[in-house]
Amino acid sequence: MSANDMTDHDVVEDERVESVTVDEDVIDDDVTDEAVTDDDATDEGDRDEGDIAADFIEELLDIADIDGDLDIDVTGGRTYISVTADGESNLDRIASPEVVDALQQLTRLAVQAETGEFSRLILDVGGSRDARRNELQSLVSRAIERIEDGAASAALPPMSSYERKIVHDIASERGYNSESEGEGRKRHTVLRAN
Repeated sequence: MSANDMTDHDVVEDERVESVTVDEDVIDDDVTDEAVTDDDATDEGDRDEGDIAADFIEELLDIADIDGDLDIDVTGGRTYISVTADGESNLDRIASPEVVDALQQLTRLAVQAETGEFSRLILDVGGSRDARRNELQSLVSRAIERIEDGAASAALPPMSSYERKIVHDIASERGYNSESEGEGRKRHTVLRAN
């Protein structure tokens, strides 16, 4: 992405491998039109988002012959699923940020297919979300350095709404204003001094 694509902001590059991210604001509504009806409902009709997601992920792990333990947490109305492993494990095969993002989207679609409701669950595999948060903190630090060196603003690369929310929180904690700009896959965060 060039600086021209993000107006007149100083652009801070993300050093991680370029990946395709799917922003939940632009997910195609035609992906699944079928909801579970009362006629289709069985005992599974009472299952919540976390249980549905955990079953889907467990099945994927079994198919791929990957060892992992699942933890489900609900905070602020959002379901968080963590896949961890004690000792030796092959969990790192699916712990890269790109793979975790893809698995998260597939899991959301599986939940949506069963419930008929959009899912905002967050998936973490082997601490990948913590690693990405550290990368985002580094990006914000570099953006702040540019602002302190005289730039009026600094634009970060496009990222998902979840990652933009993390950036907004980090910027606020450090005393800087931030806002999201752009549309769809080009939506990004811009930082400015207070």
